[in-house]
Amino acid sequence: MNDYYGDLGIAQNASPEEIKRAYRKLARKLHPDVNPSEEASDQFKKVAQAYDVLGDAEKRRAYDMGSDPYAMAGGGAGYGQGFSFSDIMDAFFGGNGAAQGGPRSRMQRGQDALIAVEIDLGTAVFGGAEELTFDTAVACSVCHGDGARPGTGKHTCDICHGSGQVQEVQRSFLGQVMTTRPCQACRGYGEIIDDPCFNCSGEGRVRDRRTITVKVPAGVDTGTRIQLTGEGEVGSGGGPAGDLYVEVRVRKHATFQRRGDDLHCSVELPMTAAALGTALPLETFDGERDVTIPQGTQPGDVITLRGLGVTHLRSQVRGDLLVHANVRVPTKLDPQQEELLRLLAKERGEERPEARFGRVEKGLFGKLRDAFQAK
Repeated sequence: MNDYYGDLGIAQNASPEEIKRAYRKLARKLHPDVNPSEEASDQFKKVAQAYDVLGDAEKRRAYDMGSDPYAMAGGGAGYGQGFSFSDIMDAFFGGNGAAQGGPRSRMQRGQDALIAVEIDLGTAVFGGAEELTFDTAVACSVCHGDGARPGTGKHTCDICHGSGQVQEVQRSFLGQVMTTRPCQACRGYGEIIDDPCFNCSGEGRVRDRRTITVKVPAGVDTGTRIQLTGEGEVGSGGGPAGDLYVEVRVRKHATFQRRGDDLHCSVELPMTAAALGTALPLETFDGERDVTIPQGTQPGDVITLRGLGVTHLRSQVRGDLLVHANVRVPTKLDPQQEELLRLLAKERGEERPEARFGRVEKGLFGKLRDAFQAK
C-alpha cells in the first residue's frame, strides 16, 4: 500500500487546504517542464497520484480505511494514469482542478419568446399602443423563484459535497484516467431542495397568462419585429427573463393600400366630372380632405395629397396619399343624352375623329408589376 501522506510530506490529520498547498509546492518543483530529470519525473508521478487520492474526500476516506485505488488497479502510475490533467493546471494556476467548473447555478436566464400582433393601418401610420395577452413562464408567486416551500431551505449534497461534480477512475488503453461528471444526486447543483415548492415543483416558475401593453412605433409594417427586453419567459430558479419579440401584421384596409411610406386609393369618376373637373371629399387618416379633380382628367391620372401617407419608421417624415382616377364611360344613353353628346361632338369637330393608333401602354399597376418582376 502506497504512503500518500509521506509522498506529500504531510501528517495524516492534514486539512484539505494543507493537502492542496503541499501538492502545489511539490508540483511546481517537480513538474517535467520545470525539472526534466528522470528522478524528478518519477517523484512528480507519485505526488500527483497521492494528491488524486488525498485531494478527494471519498477516496481519502477509503484510503484511510485501508483501500488503495491504485494498488487495487495494479499500481504503476504515469501520465494519464490515476490523475487528471486538471490537477496539473491546479498546481500552476491555483484553481481547484477537481471541480474547476463548480456547481451549476439553479438560476438560469429565461428563453426569448416570439408572438404576433395584428394592428390597423391607422396604427401603422401614426403609431399607438396595443394590448397583448399571451401564455408564458412567470415567477412562482408562492416561493418567488426560490424553488423551496416557504419556511424550508436547501442542504449541501452529501455525494459531491457541494461541488456539483463527482470524479471517477476509468481504465483505458492509456491506463487509469480520471473523469469528472455532474453529480446525479443533485443534478450538478451542489445542493438539494429539502421540500420543493408545491406550486412550481421546485422549478421557481409556472405557466401563466400575462397581459402587457406594447408601444407600436409609427411606420411599422407587416414583418416588423419589436424587441421588448426582459418581457420574455422568466428563467428557472428565479433567473432573469428573456426578451419578447412582437412580430407586427397589418390588417388590410378597405380603402387604402400601402406601398412603402405612400398610401394609394382609387376614385371612380363620371366622364362629365373628369371633363369638367370637380372636388370630392375623401376620409383620410388625418380627417376629411377635398380631392381636387382638374378639368380634363384622364383615366389613370394620379392626384397627390402631400404628407398624408405613412410616417417613416425612423423619422417624422410622412409619405404621400396618391389618388388614382378611374373614368367611367356610360354604356347606355337615352335619346336625349345621345343627342346632347352628338351636339357636343359636332361642336368640337369630333363627329369623325381622326384615329391615332400606337403601342399599348401599361397602366400604373402593370408597370409596377414589371418593375418587381425585373428585380
